[in-house]
Amino acid sequence: MFNLFKKKRTFGSSNIFHGFVDYHSHILPGMDDGVHKMEESLEILQEYEHLGVAEVWCTPHIMEDIPNTTAKLKERFAELQQAYKGTIKLHLAAEYMMDNLFAERLANGDILHLDTKQDKILVETSYFNPPFGMMQTLSDIKSKGFYPVLAHPERYMYMHDEAYYNNLKQKGILFQLNIGSVCGVYGKTAQQKAEMLLKKEFYNYKGSDLHDMDLLQMIKSSKIPDGFRLGYEE
Repeated sequence: MFNLFKKKRTFGSSNIFHGFVDYHSHILPGMDDGVHKMEESLEILQEYEHLGVAEVWCTPHIMEDIPNTTAKLKERFAELQQAYKGTIKLHLAAEYMMDNLFAERLANGDILHLDTKQDKILVETSYFNPPFGMMQTLSDIKSKGFYPVLAHPERYMYMHDEAYYNNLKQKGILFQLNIGSVCGVYGKTAQQKAEMLLKKEFYNYKGSDLHDMDLLQMIKSSKIPDGFRLGYEE
């Protein structure tokens, strides 16, 4: 009976978020396709407090279509810090599309790093095709002394077999899981690949990839997969 009950718990009704560090979110308001207004950012953070989240990394998009500057992101992040009066520790990084703009920023050392050690860079690609020279770009990141963290690898359609993921891990690429993937938010294929990568213990970081309150509510109402952990859980 106890095991059956455990399987039916939802993310919102359990304490699975207690002490969680969210390494991927788009709650810095007005900077990309995520949260638009400060009020919604504060509402999400308040809900996160109720769930027991400890830290949140704001990782707005930086790409040729959304060419956010480091200076502007820091300015907006300072406004969020000033407006937020709660207990969650906030950090600023970015999610970089591996395009020409990223190559330019990397060459100039104009990078917002993920993780407090300041030696990780969160990167992404198109969902449909790898960028030209992807492996060289990942190598360039490492040559600069940083570890590339690939955002939500389970969601890329062109990464369709274990051999592809094995090759990336053998090259020292770190992986970040989207929590919504294990909930089926992005479809069955992404869910199945996430389950496979979890089983292989390939993930190094977990994140919400929150773009709005609606996604948080979807995650909260989803059942926790058997054996899944975000971190500390009583």
